[in-house]
Amino acid sequence: MSNDKRLPSLYISHGSPMTALQPGQVGERLAELAAALPRPRAIVVASAHWLTREARVGGAAQPDTIHDFGGFPRALFEIQYPAPGAPELAERIAGLLGNAGLAARVDPQAGLDHGVWVPLRLLYPAADIPVVPLAIQPRLGPLHQYELGCALAPLRNEGVLLIGSGSITHNLHDWSRGYSPQQEAPYVRPFTEWMEQQLLKSNLPALLDYRRQAPFAERAHPSDEHLQPLYFAMGAAGDAQLGASRIEAGVDMGFLAMDIYRFDGALGPQPQPQPQLQEAA
Repeated sequence: MSNDKRLPSLYISHGSPMTALQPGQVGERLAELAAALPRPRAIVVASAHWLTREARVGGAAQPDTIHDFGGFPRALFEIQYPAPGAPELAERIAGLLGNAGLAARVDPQAGLDHGVWVPLRLLYPAADIPVVPLAIQPRLGPLHQYELGCALAPLRNEGVLLIGSGSITHNLHDWSRGYSPQQEAPYVRPFTEWMEQQLLKSNLPALLDYRRQAPFAERAHPSDEHLQPLYFAMGAAGDAQLGASRIEAGVDMGFLAMDIYRFDGALGPQPQPQPQLQEAA
């Protein structure tokens, strides 16, 4: 952490909802990370489980804990994460996005889906830090999520922790294919290692074009709503040099890589995406 105490932005692989009951390595890594960071005054989470056609910001004063899944143990549905909201911050976020040409509206009813509360419960179990959820618009692609992060990067200087929550690999078709901790899916390591190499090099053109350039990209992400929050966290780094570092947390069920990334890029002038960075159609 730099000596100015600025918060990094984070990308967290939250895994399945069962991570809340069986946190494993990711729970250990997130607890260590929380202990190493200055305490945020508020947290903004762009979640792979709040998907909209327009930018929306959660503005509830007391957001509900949403159990947006089925077929899991009853104990999972009994978990609550009663963190307060931050309506004034939500309005400010909508303003920052609007100023960047990314029209957004505040949703006063939005709750916290499991992409928000599962990782936050491991980071800050007391649930005493205000939380603002942020929707992503997957049809607009990774560049759009990167631009959302760029627009909100100045909040890092104000004690706001910006998080993208998804999964570095996410192919639920592999649930029934017999993979396990002892037999990983063959695409997981090549894909995650390629992502790490490009992130450490701040190779934004390659990252935005990952569907064509990364090995096994379509196998790792048949649809990429769980990877797109990574681009939000990248943009929130606030600099073209991302200052990325990978925190490994194992591979859940043999196919869900649980990598965490922190981005400590210097908060200078906001990077402007160049025309050649447009992702493939």
